[in-house]
Amino acid sequence: MRGLAAALAVALLVPGMAPAQDGDGDAQARQLVSSLHYRQGDIALAQADAHLGLGPQFRFLDTPDARKVLENLWGNPPDDSVLGMVVPAAVPLDDAHAWAVVLTESDDGHVADEDAAKTDYPNLLKQMQEATEDENAERTKAGYSALHLVGWAEPPHYDSASKKLYWARELAAEGSDQHSLNYDIRVLGRSGYLSMNAVAGMNDVAAVKAGMQDLLPMVEFDPGKRYADYDAKTDKLAAYGIAALIGGGIAAKAGLFAKLGVLLLAAKKFIVLGLAALAGLWRKLFGKKGGTVS
Repeated sequence: MRGLAAALAVALLVPGMAPAQDGDGDAQARQLVSSLHYRQGDIALAQADAHLGLGPQFRFLDTPDARKVLENLWGNPPDDSVLGMVVPAAVPLDDAHAWAVVLTESDDGHVADEDAAKTDYPNLLKQMQEATEDENAERTKAGYSALHLVGWAEPPHYDSASKKLYWARELAAEGSDQHSLNYDIRVLGRSGYLSMNAVAGMNDVAAVKAGMQDLLPMVEFDPGKRYADYDAKTDKLAAYGIAALIGGGIAAKAGLFAKLGVLLLAAKKFIVLGLAALAGLWRKLFGKKGGTVS
């Protein structure tokens, strides 16, 4: 199981970042995509005590096939935290405009949501932007491109009734002609949260936004594991709130599934935030105790 703090330690490659394919590589990609086993409709996420009720516009890949896509098709490092992948039915995974939603879960504890209504999100964005710029020296020293958080592609929204949070960021990296879209959904539950994360180029922002909004009501925790089932006498409380889920995302999830990185479609490159830089960013945003920003 992985939580928000543990998410700061691993690097990620994302769609479009694998080495350029030659003819044989294209054929191998097509063969890999054709070998995938999709499911539709009701999907149980047993490890997360959650379930999906997918409409016909989506298909689901179980963990082995999801990892095949992430690791073999898109060049991500091996990872055992992936619960599965939701894929738009209309766009093949080897298409230039392919995007997918990677599912992971956290059992850090019940995330209190009292700070959602009082968090100053413009100020949080400013802090995230400043922290990102502060760490560019570390990134360039390590041989990676400087990263810039342009702003919200979708400002944070929290539905206190459904206990679902979503937001999106526009990111730019020096050397890339195209900005990146990182779209995040968090579904809060009794003892943690479910993460749904999509990455695309900003030229596909309309399709991704529409798709993620369609997907939002299709995921729920199972009875007994929902947010309202929390028992303060017996259940663990997370050390952070809503603001930390969002602010921590620039380090912990600049793209997919509790990893680090940013999509650079045009440059076919990747960047990684160094561990020292991550630690500095975490302290800057939330302090040593991981408290929330308000």
